[in-house]
Amino acid sequence: MSNPLSHTRVAILPSVALLSVAFFQFPAYAHEAKSGWTYPLECCSNRDCREVPAENITQRPDGYHIAQTGERVGYTDPRVRDSPDGVYHWCSADGANNTRTICLFVPPQSF
Repeated sequence: MSNPLSHTRVAILPSVALLSVAFFQFPAYAHEAKSGWTYPLECCSNRDCREVPAENITQRPDGYHIAQTGERVGYTDPRVRDSPDGVYHWCSADGANNTRTICLFVPPQSF
């Protein structure tokens, strides 16, 4: 008498192997800013980051304030990063305008 489970296992194994190859064959890349630099993976899941106008971010004595959410990100907060292209970039959960900040890229301060 033949065991039906042994035939099932044989049929499933090639499918699992194929999925494993497909999964590891295509690496995930973070998306790029308009100016061409790539957002770091810890800030972006291919939809979280975007360039924002300077008027959306205000600098106050206690840190950067995000206009859309009213959130304050302190100057020493590890989410604050230097902007490679000199403009503001805001990374928020799911790229939404009403969610928490993941990373904030700020232009260098002039002296």
